[in-house]
This record gives sequence, structure tokens and C-alpha cells, in this order.
Amino acid sequence: MSIRRRSPAPAIVVASQVYQSASSEAKPRHILEEIVWHKEQEVERQRQQVPLKQLQQQVAQAPPTRDFVAALTQSPHPVSLIAEVKKASPSRGILRDPFDPVAIARSYVAGGASCLSVLTDERFFQGSGEYLRQIRQAVEIPLLCKEFILYPYQILWARSLGADAVLLIAAILSDTDLGYFLKLIVQLGMAALLEVHTPQELQRILQLPQLEEAKGRVLIGINNRDLKTFTVDLNTTRRLLATYRDLLAVPGSGAAHPHVLPVVSESGIYTAADLQQLRDWGVRSVLVGEALVKQPDPGQAARHLLSSH
Repeated sequence: MSIRRRSPAPAIVVASQVYQSASSEAKPRHILEEIVWHKEQEVERQRQQVPLKQLQQQVAQAPPTRDFVAALTQSPHPVSLIAEVKKASPSRGILRDPFDPVAIARSYVAGGASCLSVLTDERFFQGSGEYLRQIRQAVEIPLLCKEFILYPYQILWARSLGADAVLLIAAILSDTDLGYFLKLIVQLGMAALLEVHTPQELQRILQLPQLEEAKGRVLIGINNRDLKTFTVDLNTTRRLLATYRDLLAVPGSGAAHPHVLPVVSESGIYTAADLQQLRDWGVRSVLVGEALVKQPDPGQAARHLLSSH
């Protein structure tokens, strides 16, 4: 974990893992750290508005989970699609205006998406938990809550809205947190998209003892976007697959458990050529947002992307 947390406290070491906090006078070093610091304050406000006991009651009333992993691995398409409902990003600004999340979601379903990703971060991506709740009521396919998750509270919040899976970003979470969050996700019947960007992050994920317990509920997300600089390079996927293909569910890799850790390539996927390149490298699932949501008909764009292979 390389991201400092906002709360002022000295760095401590637990099981060789360094936990760093920033002093109250410090400034974030990059956009990801800025997001994390703001998210800590945001979650604290959420806790005050909706106490844990009340949130747990909402979770108990949430609709049953749908199998996010199976929807991707059993897709009829050569490369299955997680289509993203996304209004804006820190690097690109507003992507779609006017923005109708339910209409976009329905369009994606009609276009052949296997799952949907819904941005819920308000400050930096102009998302909303309400978008996720509305989309859950409107479509039947599995939903990923795309959020910067730092606390178990946020996982319960995502489930209360109807999410079937959550994003866990290795760069902002300790090994201890990742392991605990996986246990909670399994208990809730959800799935986890464990996102990595570097070989070191992927190695950390692959060494988590909780992976065995979470069989069938975990996907490895390789983010081609560096969340510190927001630069994009599709070769990030190629490099990580080349190094770790024997431990991942990559066709022809000879992996001992080919369906335990399917791979999703994320970010920087715009054209049929991009998708073909990823497929040649062994990718069988992708997450695409900007390239679809900016089109006049996002569902038609998704259909065209999927039918090009």
C-alpha cells in the first residue's frame, strides 16, 4: 500500500506492512491520494447520517445478489463486457450531459453487456449511490459498485443499494484490509474486483490467504490507467499477464485453477483494435466506460464493440 491516509498519526509496522498517515498540514501528492483523503471525510459523514445498525437493516432488505463472476465467465461473447455508467472523471471532465443513468444502463443491457459498473463517487466522478439504486431497480444483470472503498461500512452500503460486486484497489488498501474485506464480501454473497496496476500489487493479491475461501467470487482487474498520474497504457495488461499468466485464468496458460481468478482489463479500451489486442494477449473480460458513454447511443456502441470479434 503506497497511499498515505489523512488521519494524523505516526507510521506503524504490522507484519512487515507499513501503514503511513499524513500530518494535518500535509498536502496530497497526487490525485489518488487527494481522493482517498476526501473519501475518509465523506465516509465519516455517511456514518453520522446512517449509523451502522441502520445500514445493516438496509442490507437485510436488499435484493438477492446476482453472480457477477459467472455472468462474465459464461458470456456467449469471446470477450465479455462490463459497461460503465459514468458521468465524469478527474482527467476528462464531463463525459455525458445530459446524463440519464437508467437510460444508459438499459441501453448497455440491450447492447449485450454482461455486467454494469456504476460510479458512485460524487466529488471526483459526479456519481451517486442513488444511480446504483435506480439502476438495480431497472435492469437484471449484475452490478459493480465502482467506488474508492476504504472501510467495511462502504461494502455494506454498496450491498444495501443492490450491488453484486465491489471494487477493491490494491494501491489504497493494506493486505490486512484486503483479507478482511474479502471475508465480508463472501459473507454477503458478493464478488470482488481486485484492482492492480503493478507487478508488486498483483503479487500481494495472489499471496492473500483469503483467496481460497473466496473461490468463484474474485476477479483480477488490471487497470491500464495509473491512478496517480491518470496516464494510460494498454501494455500494462500485457506485461502483467506475461509475468503471472501461470497463476491467472488466461487461455493456454496451464493455470491449475483456470476459473478461480479471471482477468478483467480496465481503462484505455476505445476501439475494436484495442479489444483484439487484449484478446490476443489472453484477456476474456474488459471494463469499458468513456468510449461507450460518450457515444450518442451507448448500447449501440457496446454492440458494435462486441460484434467486432
